[in-house]
Amino acid sequence: MCLVKKVECKKIAVALTGASGIRYGLRLVEALSSIEKVEIAGIMYTENALKVAEVEGIKKGNFLKLLKNYGKVYGENDYDSPLASSSSIPDCMVICPASIKTIGLIANGIPLNLISRAGLAFLRMKRPLAVAFRETPLGSAEIENLLRLSKLGAIVLPLSPGFYSKPKSIEDLVDFMVGKILDSLHISNNLYKRWSAEIP
Repeated sequence: MCLVKKVECKKIAVALTGASGIRYGLRLVEALSSIEKVEIAGIMYTENALKVAEVEGIKKGNFLKLLKNYGKVYGENDYDSPLASSSSIPDCMVICPASIKTIGLIANGIPLNLISRAGLAFLRMKRPLAVAFRETPLGSAEIENLLRLSKLGAIVLPLSPGFYSKPKSIEDLVDFMVGKILDSLHISNNLYKRWSAEIP
């Protein structure tokens, strides 16, 4: 049984939450902004994303300035955002990085903030929702919530880059995962070297 309608992702919402790996989300919006016929319909962030960004070397002002380069930005309590309503959500949504808290909220149907509210709207409307999380190890509660999200129709992507393309930098590892996220939404990209037995 297909839970999600096949949708072309011409307009996409992006959310960054308080998990480690903020640079994945920043690279994602940068990559999306360079792809023809794809429009970033809105970028959401949580207060914890601001804190994690600072720990990872990006000050609050710089973080928000970077996001504003790529689209309209909404805080987690900005319920005036069109992304708060299922009547005006775009084609697809990505949460990257997705915190375990955000995963738990959506998996259990709790619209506590704009991001969980939007995520639930995408599932309700059977539109693609990609959830890219970075956490280890995972306990039974986290695994059950990820399974529940998958059963609800979400695309679940652990932020665990592959090494078969012989990455030479952290940027290569980030691009590998961003490329995988785009692949999951059927958005063409050449951000990483794809699997081949002939990879040198």
